[in-house]
Amino acid sequence: MSNRRVSIRAVSPSVDGGRYPAKTSRGETIVVEADVFADSHDLIRAAVCWRRPGQRRWTEAPMRPLLNDRWRGEFVLDDLGRYEFRITGWIDRFGSWQRDTRKKLDAGVATDVDLAIGAELIDDVLGRATTEDADLLRALRDQLLDTSADADQRASAPLSPETGELVARNDERRFATASDRYPLRVDRERARFSTWYELFPRSTSPDPARSGTFDDVIDRLPYVQALGFDVLYLPPIHPIGKVHRKGRNNAVAAEAGDPGSPWAIGSDEGGHDAVHPELGTMDDFRRLVAACDDHGLELALDIAFQCAPDHPWVREHPEWFKKRPDGSIQYAENPPKKYQDIYPLDFETEDAEGLWNALKGVFDHWIAEGVRIFRVDNPHTKAFPFWEWCLNALLDEHPDLIFLSESFTRPKVMQELARIGFNQSYTYFAWKNAKWELEQYYAELFLTEVRDYFRPNSWPNTPDILTEFLQHGGRGAFVQKLVLAATLTANYGIYGPAFELMLHEARPGAEEYLDNEKYEVRHWDLDQPHSLAEMIRLVNRVRNENPALQQDRGFALHAIDNEQLFAYSKRDPQSGNTVLVVVNLDPQWKQAGTTWLDLGALGIERDDQPFTVHDRIGGARYTWHGRSNYVELDPNVSPAHVFVVEPHPA
Repeated sequence: MSNRRVSIRAVSPSVDGGRYPAKTSRGETIVVEADVFADSHDLIRAAVCWRRPGQRRWTEAPMRPLLNDRWRGEFVLDDLGRYEFRITGWIDRFGSWQRDTRKKLDAGVATDVDLAIGAELIDDVLGRATTEDADLLRALRDQLLDTSADADQRASAPLSPETGELVARNDERRFATASDRYPLRVDRERARFSTWYELFPRSTSPDPARSGTFDDVIDRLPYVQALGFDVLYLPPIHPIGKVHRKGRNNAVAAEAGDPGSPWAIGSDEGGHDAVHPELGTMDDFRRLVAACDDHGLELALDIAFQCAPDHPWVREHPEWFKKRPDGSIQYAENPPKKYQDIYPLDFETEDAEGLWNALKGVFDHWIAEGVRIFRVDNPHTKAFPFWEWCLNALLDEHPDLIFLSESFTRPKVMQELARIGFNQSYTYFAWKNAKWELEQYYAELFLTEVRDYFRPNSWPNTPDILTEFLQHGGRGAFVQKLVLAATLTANYGIYGPAFELMLHEARPGAEEYLDNEKYEVRHWDLDQPHSLAEMIRLVNRVRNENPALQQDRGFALHAIDNEQLFAYSKRDPQSGNTVLVVVNLDPQWKQAGTTWLDLGALGIERDDQPFTVHDRIGGARYTWHGRSNYVELDPNVSPAHVFVVEPHPA
């Protein structure tokens, strides 16, 4: 039998009922909500409590009631790693007495017994009070019992909110209810807000007669830094297989001098723990890591768990690969596509322990070399239990690590990868072009429970993806996608220099680059007059100046009466900084419409309160009044407004 009268239900954030941790970041406000209620009409109180797993003591913050028995509490964590939280609810006996006694006094029916009940409740907490609090409580108790004064005088101080809080902080919380425990993982800030730039090291040489090196990448760092990026992501830097090497444009047979695909990893020159000798040595790589740090950048490496036919593992551990009936090893396929230069690993191998430890060892190796960010290639083609084991082990050892899941498969599979450990996830952003698609997709990511564990990272292009929209949309399409990627999600990236140079030629009938850099060395002229470098620099500066764009909370959709105009806002819950974005989704033609704004989401308190919107792309300022405002956007000038909202004094 239990005397606990408070019920706690529908706790959030809760990922699969607490099976997996919700994600937050250092310094970010963690908002916890739950339905907390009890029988009868007694008042209740609730608190959210948190601690490290295994610690005895809980830290707590009070929760406040919202509507319909929903309660909310907030706290901030400054250290990385694992935490757990729970909610505690209890009957507020003294608060209930205060409410009921006030009603009786107002009605003129309060008695000495009613006031004595309050004195008795104060007596109950005296034994737990500090000396200072105890002195105050005794005085209040004595005041309630002083029959020489009238009831209103005796009850005035005991009925104050200050007395309610004084009693509450010394209350024993008799018969309190504690919820289940729910896990949290605190990542560093860059997991929440990051700006990625991808380049191929071998294509950074200023000399067309040779391939690029790590030293050439170092020379490219000022350019990447000036664009406003903080993560430099490199495709695989390992030796490239020579057996069944692919030629240009994915030709089955390579010609002399074809460098092969960096994702065909391993040869007689080494495997996943080696660097391609044409790029340089490990000492050169270490200098690159240090140079990135000097330029305010972090180096992110691609981890692709697959092997070229001449990878050392194929010879040393044939049991890690699946054999066909003829005894040959099964190469990778995505029918009708064939990847003869890649052998997938067999996660049903009888030596699963050996395979798992070897793969974790790849991360261990590069972590020891100073790498803290990893983009993981096609994680959905590897076993979920492996990822859960590997990522949790690595994050427990190094809580500052960040893992980006490069997965464009089914939504539930992408979400599962996020649940089991990936800090960030690629999205379907590249293919979301219509207004209804964007509204539906980002409402799912930001306004449902998915937001508690899935951190989206938006990319308009990758070496594998050149959408039809970018192939045919012209400059307006590239700028539109840049603004959307950079303002919808706090994490975004581009594959350059293909993006800023608006490379749009595709293989016939495919969403893939012609003369793809995956299969050949490119030499880029970064100073072309049509480059989007200045626009990228401007957009990234706006991101860095506005906290609203550095997190994925406070997202709201806004109505606008044109299906080619998409409007949304983001509001930082801590600073109140608010950004309203309106994008013309038509890359060719001018579009106009009238908004119907959700003023509350913009921090505007009254319908008649004027506010200024400052367009950080075009520079103009407008004073708006109310929900209805006219917008016109010409993609040949600028396809978007990125407004910082500045409310006038209420």
